[in-house]
Amino acid sequence: MNRRLLIILLCAFIIAAGCSYLVFRVVGNRLIAGHQKTTRVVAAASDIKLGSVIRAVDLTTIEIANPLPKGVILNTKDAIGRGVISDLYLGEPILDNRLAAPGSGGGLAATIPQGMRACAVKVDDVVGVAGFVTPGMRVDVLISGKSPAMATSNEGPITRTLLQSIQVLSAGTDIQKDAEGKPKQVQVVNLLVNPQQAELLSLAGSETHIQLVLRNPLDTAIATPPGTGMAQLFGAVKAPAKLQPAVLTHKTVPRPAARIYLVEVFNGAKRSEEKFVSDEGK
Repeated sequence: MNRRLLIILLCAFIIAAGCSYLVFRVVGNRLIAGHQKTTRVVAAASDIKLGSVIRAVDLTTIEIANPLPKGVILNTKDAIGRGVISDLYLGEPILDNRLAAPGSGGGLAATIPQGMRACAVKVDDVVGVAGFVTPGMRVDVLISGKSPAMATSNEGPITRTLLQSIQVLSAGTDIQKDAEGKPKQVQVVNLLVNPQQAELLSLAGSETHIQLVLRNPLDTAIATPPGTGMAQLFGAVKAPAKLQPAVLTHKTVPRPAARIYLVEVFNGAKRSEEKFVSDEGK
């Protein structure tokens, strides 16, 4: 056989072997990735709202690839009967930190962290930032009223910022009756506060008018506004005082009195006196 032909065949064999190896590696990696180890975890079978107690019909299982999210629940028994402290959505794996502690039940109480309180504040639709106050938002609490120190003065009410950057737990309506016994809807907003802040809100709700001011959740700066009174809203702007023209006065200096000199003149045995007046400047 021709030596040149053998060299060509050998080169073709080497190239074919290299291409086959590359194809094997690529296909093998894809097959391994397609058969990656998965684990069956507990997930939501439907949308579950905050405060709900999880039932068996609310749960399903799905398979997810490793590594697993931290705190994912693997057994449905670990989730049934626990309250939801954050909204869950269809097909979402259920994590332990999205549920209340076992035995704490559901409802709003299950969403309150230890050491904190949920304080209900009654507001109307306008005061409630026109319905934009929703769970998870942060608000400032403004109060308007007249302090006891101003009871005898004519300064009028004053508005000041009582609390800042307070988290909203829930917002809804509460049906109450008016003076005529007719039902009416009142906007109720539950705020997450500490015990001291709860006392301030309770007193402010009974003695002053409360308004909620919506703020950016990323804005955590605490401002120090001085408060605004009626005098600052309707008080007249004081005009700058006019400068009085300077009046030049000429002060008259009294001239000193003239001095009188007495001169005695002796002419022999005769004696006489002469008076002379002299100016001060001479």
